[in-house]
Amino acid sequence: MGDLQQYGRERALSLLQEWTQSESLRKHALAVEACVLAYGEAEAERLALTGEAREALVNLYSTTALLHDFDYERHPSLEEHPFVGVRELERLGWPQELRTAILGHAQYSGVPRVTHLDKVLFACDELAGFLTACSLVKPTKAIADVEVAGVKKKMKDKAFARGVNRQDVIQGAAELGVDLDAHIGFCIQAMKRRAGELGL
Repeated sequence: MGDLQQYGRERALSLLQEWTQSESLRKHALAVEACVLAYGEAEAERLALTGEAREALVNLYSTTALLHDFDYERHPSLEEHPFVGVRELERLGWPQELRTAILGHAQYSGVPRVTHLDKVLFACDELAGFLTACSLVKPTKAIADVEVAGVKKKMKDKAFARGVNRQDVIQGAAELGVDLDAHIGFCIQAMKRRAGELGL
């Protein structure tokens, strides 16, 4: 269990906060974590993991999501992100699986997405940002009012949240082997459960 303390959620959060001052980037990390963690819990269930094995898997998914963009504010260029962050994580002793998934979430890194975690992080990253944008244009600004059909419609509107790569969202679901509508619905539910923390 010592490992979980050293490389657990609290440590990941403090590293994120140390490197990232922007509130919206911090919220993005938490939104991606909500989605990735929900997939991690489902995977633990599928593998019938219990006790420490379950805790270790869930922790890995949670911390990978929290740290996937932790270097972005300081090193936003394609040459530096996520490479600088991953080197720092290696120096600090964070696990290989976490670092590989973080490299793989950047299409341009050339690192293939092989594991379930690799695929989940990529599939949830852009979508979590898009779902946040969909929430913020609602009168209530609430994720509870976001529906799959509305998200699909907004995906076709190129002017809306244009920083979000639609192709990555579609490809992410395909790589994960899940139906796009189901993936969107799953992530909406995951973010709803953490709505307070996400400010949505």
